[in-house]
Amino acid sequence: MTRVLVVEDDPQLVRALVINLQARRYGVDAAPDGVTALRLAAAQRPDVVLLDLGLPDMDGVDVLRALRGWTRVPVLVLSARQASDEKVAALDAGADDYVTKPFSMDELLARLRAAVRRTEEAPPVPERTVVETKAFTIDLCAKKAVRDGREVRLTPTEWHLLEILVTRPGRLVTQKHLLQEVWGVSRSDKSNYLRVYMAQLRRKLETDPSHPRYLITEPGMGYRFEG
Repeated sequence: MTRVLVVEDDPQLVRALVINLQARRYGVDAAPDGVTALRLAAAQRPDVVLLDLGLPDMDGVDVLRALRGWTRVPVLVLSARQASDEKVAALDAGADDYVTKPFSMDELLARLRAAVRRTEEAPPVPERTVVETKAFTIDLCAKKAVRDGREVRLTPTEWHLLEILVTRPGRLVTQKHLLQEVWGVSRSDKSNYLRVYMAQLRRKLETDPSHPRYLITEPGMGYRFEG
C-alpha cells in the first residue's frame, strides 16, 4: 500500500484529501503542523508527501529543507501562494511539483500518481546511462544523442542543459538552477539564454519542435523532461 503524508492545517481540506485518498486505497497520515510532519515522516516513511506551505508553526519550505536532509521522498507542494518566486523557492528547496490552491482533486491525484510512478519505475540516476524515447536516444556515458539512426551534433552548452534535464525525468528544473549550473548565474534577466538554447534542442531532437513532447516548458518556472 502506498502511504501518503498530508501536511495541512485546514481540517476541511485534510478531511477531503483523506477521504479521496483512502477511497483509492492509499494509506494516509495527516499532520497539522511542521513539527508533527517531520516526526511522522521519520516514523512512517511515507511514499509521497503533500505539503502545505502556510503551516502554523513553521514555513513549509523549511519543512521541505528538513526532509531533503535525509530523504528523497516525492513532495508535492499545495499552496495558495501564486507568486512565481514562491513557487521557485519551493522547487529549489527540493519540491517535485507545485499545485496551486484551489485545485481539482482529479488533477492532484494524477500528479500524485505520476510522482509515485517515477519513484517506482526510474532506476537510480548513476545506473541510467542510456535514456530512450520514441524520437531520440541519449547516451550519458558517451555524451551522444541519436535521432533516426544518426548522431545529433550538440554544442557543449546544449549537451549540459539536456543532461541536467534527462537525469531528472519528470521533475521540474527551475530556470534559476539551470542558469546557475550551466552559466554560473542565477539572475532571471538571463532567462533568454535558456529560451534560445531550449529552442535549439527542440529543433534538433523533437519531432514537432513547436509542440514539444519531451522538452516541456513550465511558464515562469522552468523546464521538465518527460521520457
